[in-house]
Amino acid sequence: MADGILGRIDELIAEEKELRGRAVGVGLSSDERGRLARAEEELDQCWDLLRQRRARVEFDEDPDDATVRSAREVKGYRQ
Repeated sequence: MADGILGRIDELIAEEKELRGRAVGVGLSSDERGRLARAEEELDQCWDLLRQRRARVEFDEDPDDATVRSAREVKGYRQ
């Protein structure tokens, strides 16, 4: 499962990098700005899920019990 999460993180980072690169040169359409925002949110959720899973392993709990938290909840951790 963690490999799947890491793979998804890699995909999201690549998408974010591509969109940010385009934003500097040409600018982004409203659809692309939406894609970037969704990628950022999903990336935060993936990192959060990965941290949950790793913490569960560290404390001898089942990592499969970790759950994806809402983007709003995860974003609240950074404030």
